Amino acid sequence: MRGRSLFRCLRSPWVLQRTAASHRIVHARPLTRPNSTQHRPYSVSTAPPRLGQPTHETHPHLLNPGEITPGLSAIEYAVHRARLAAELPEGALAIIPSAQTKYRSGPVFYEFHQDPDFYWLTGFLEPDAVCVIESLGAEGNGEHVFHMFVHGKDAHKELWDGPVTGVENAMEYFNADQAYDIGDLRRELPNLIRRASAVFTDAVPTTHRPQPIDSFKQMFVPQGSGLIETHLQNAKIRPLKHILHELRVIKSDAEVAVMRKAGKWSGRAITQAMGESFEDEKGLADYLDYRFKVNGCDKVAYVPVVAGGANALTIHHTRNNDPFKDGDMVLVDAGGQYGGYVSDITRTWPVNGKFTEPQRALYEAVLNVQRECVKMCRESSGLSLTDIHNVAEYGLREQLLQLGFNLDNGVLSSILFPHHVGHYVGVDLHDCGTSSKYKKLRTGMVVTIEPGVYVPDDERFPKHFRNIGIRIEDCVYVGEEHPVVLTTEAVKEVVDIESLRD
Repeated sequence: MRGRSLFRCLRSPWVLQRTAASHRIVHARPLTRPNSTQHRPYSVSTAPPRLGQPTHETHPHLLNPGEITPGLSAIEYAVHRARLAAELPEGALAIIPSAQTKYRSGPVFYEFHQDPDFYWLTGFLEPDAVCVIESLGAEGNGEHVFHMFVHGKDAHKELWDGPVTGVENAMEYFNADQAYDIGDLRRELPNLIRRASAVFTDAVPTTHRPQPIDSFKQMFVPQGSGLIETHLQNAKIRPLKHILHELRVIKSDAEVAVMRKAGKWSGRAITQAMGESFEDEKGLADYLDYRFKVNGCDKVAYVPVVAGGANALTIHHTRNNDPFKDGDMVLVDAGGQYGGYVSDITRTWPVNGKFTEPQRALYEAVLNVQRECVKMCRESSGLSLTDIHNVAEYGLREQLLQLGFNLDNGVLSSILFPHHVGHYVGVDLHDCGTSSKYKKLRTGMVVTIEPGVYVPDDERFPKHFRNIGIRIEDCVYVGEEHPVVLTTEAVKEVVDIESLRD
């Protein structure tokens, strides 16, 4: 695809054949045994190769034809790369390393989680790889060369750790224009840097980030060798993350469909949990882990908060090891991940299934504000997340004053509602961290809306509300005229919650 525009690439029958996962190009011809007088052909295996992640050929129950990851095709990832290339000057280079395997101790490793930017550009799920986008056309054109550096096939290593994709399959399945063994990075990357008009990366020092990312040096720069670092220091290094985040913050229809599945399956799990009785936080956390996966998610999206009683006053209570008390409430902040995209849901409900009058009053105060804020998640509102946060603060102030709270001395924002009302969500839980919350909402964004009230055991507040923490959170797609809640399967009306135990 070297030198082609994305439009010409997608029209190419060869590229379309390559980007459909079940349409690999296989050239086979009869092979004969050396020195054989009969020239009988070998049998050629037609079994698809096993890569370092599922493909449609090996896992048709997980992936449809053409998909690299669930719901996202090879063409979708090619569009992502073209969008990045269109933001780069002619001849510029973008260097994006993958995540690395992290170890707990010795050979015992943590579960691998791919770098979000690398994932969004490639869909490649293996560690210790590098994606390089080389812009060919003028800024805005999108023409580029896609280079990948990956681990080559190694029978001994694969005996222990399972198959890897390898260099050839990086081109065959992931549409790399040029692919290399990761061991060739020291030789090939300086050549790419040398001819680049500018280098965009967050993997090395810049004037804004004086400290290098050690993992990049450890991965690719052997001790005592400054070859790559020297070339990078001589190049015009510019930060990349803010460009990628401005692209990633707007989701495609395919990305939203994947997020809708994650939200649906996660929401159902939380509703199922509301209908059950649990003795402690651990039992509820384990149940959610199981239900997320059984319902359809790949894994848990993040360490969940399961906070009974006064533990809900700690925003990130993740110990999850205390017993429940009858009459208390439990706050759950949890979600599943599917196809690399996460859901983020918070619900609060009574441990015994029935609200007391103070619990109901405070809960409905938070719910009223959450409903109003969700309605504002549309492009036509002209609002930003920060604007919606201000609306949430005003709404909570009005609701709490009616309940008898004294809100003097800034206690609302410093104690009762100390966090922001929302954040972007997508491949990351707090997605696109460099994108400002002052930015006006645009169609295609997905945000969370999560007002909360946390009342400590403090005589400044009404006694019957003390030690109650309530947060209600949904993932919301920003439409042009209407928002779409992606997590509706998690019930939140009082009557619905109480009916689950009837």
